[in-house]
Amino acid sequence: MAAEDTDVVQSSILRRVALYLGPEDVIAPARELLSIQEWTVLPFRHIDEVSAALRKQQPSVGILVLQDVDAAKWQKHLLRLIAQNENIRWLALVEKELLSQLSIRQLIGSAFYDYHTTPIDPQRFLVMLGHAAGMAEISREALFTSDADPTTPEDQMVGASKQMQKIYQDIRKVAATDAPVLITGESGTGKELTAKAIHERSFRKSGPFIAVNCGALPANLIQSELFGHEKGAFTGATERKIGRIEAANGGTLFLDEIGDLPLDLQVNLLRFLQEQTIHRVGGRDEIRVDVRVLAATHVNLEEAIKGGAFRQDLYYRLNVLQIHMPPLRAREGDIPLLANYVFHRFADERGQRVKGFSEDALQIMNGYSWPGNIRELINRVRRAMVMCDKILINAEDLGLERRQNQRARISLAEARDVAERNVIKAAIAQSLGSITRAAELLQISRVSLYRLMEKHGITPPGQKDR
Repeated sequence: MAAEDTDVVQSSILRRVALYLGPEDVIAPARELLSIQEWTVLPFRHIDEVSAALRKQQPSVGILVLQDVDAAKWQKHLLRLIAQNENIRWLALVEKELLSQLSIRQLIGSAFYDYHTTPIDPQRFLVMLGHAAGMAEISREALFTSDADPTTPEDQMVGASKQMQKIYQDIRKVAATDAPVLITGESGTGKELTAKAIHERSFRKSGPFIAVNCGALPANLIQSELFGHEKGAFTGATERKIGRIEAANGGTLFLDEIGDLPLDLQVNLLRFLQEQTIHRVGGRDEIRVDVRVLAATHVNLEEAIKGGAFRQDLYYRLNVLQIHMPPLRAREGDIPLLANYVFHRFADERGQRVKGFSEDALQIMNGYSWPGNIRELINRVRRAMVMCDKILINAEDLGLERRQNQRARISLAEARDVAERNVIKAAIAQSLGSITRAAELLQISRVSLYRLMEKHGITPPGQKDR
């Protein structure tokens, strides 16, 4: 890319901030050009200072001068810095003579986005800096936005809590690989939706997504359902049948309730995971299948292993990567969002008079333990939408009694304030700080939202709440 192309890239970058760790004389030749292109370079002499700065600044690039031949020490420190902020692109400035050392080359290859030999050429250095900053910005945007179809599973996942923000990040991370993923969590927490979201963001998204509930298949049919069968393989096999594994070729196979799979089938599944080949029941041909396997369970597989109900070797094959779905009761602030999402999602089912939830209903829902998690919430809200004959759904419509509330009793006014503030903060978080989008989500005007924010002491994003 030419220098003028780099200027175009840099013109769109929001963060022309770079951290610099090294002697001033090394970067001095580029200082004038850095100033012209409006770069802010924050100098540091010790790596501990850089670590502290990462907690306060939002740089797009980190620049390190490699003068110490102790590559192992540098790698240890650098990996710690990378872990603090994965969106920063790190550049190495290194003497040409040091590149002859294998350890230095390995360090640069494993931890740095690019390198430049010293003494630096200002023009070439700025081109490299522009490339790195552009990639950092793309990476940062990709973390919060997606070009995926708005109806893809992750976009149907509702929640602004810290727990769900971590789930969204984990989905993006594991979707970039092809390794098996084990999704754990209580029943009703959205494990299949998470599996679909991983598939839709993987390179296999154009391939099939085949879901199999291992606990719902009859024991005598599981073998043929998973692996298929040839004509005449058993009584009733009047024609060849392609199994679920083979049907997922080129895509993703989701094995739900994997803990319910019989031990004899676990052996066959393990063989498939090891060899990536199957044999249909009654067949002799070895069939190669290219498929990614995602599995889910609500049981503790490690305990199942101890009890002899699950194979340890299969567990390790499936549990290469893991995502744990939090129970609904642990997702602070998400219950009102989910309830309103369900209310609008199934709007055709509600009575014409029903307009939403009463403060009493929101208070009870926030205090309820939700043993059935999201599945139970959907069920209760849909039922209430049909049965309610008032303007607002109350606790009785939801089938939740006040004695089920696990939180301390508070006044209706306090409950209203707490619920209102939580919903507003959750909407702003889900909208990534966009007041316009948050207002649309809450179905109120921006002016009304700002008025409510002032009432509850919620300041605009980027500032601390009162």
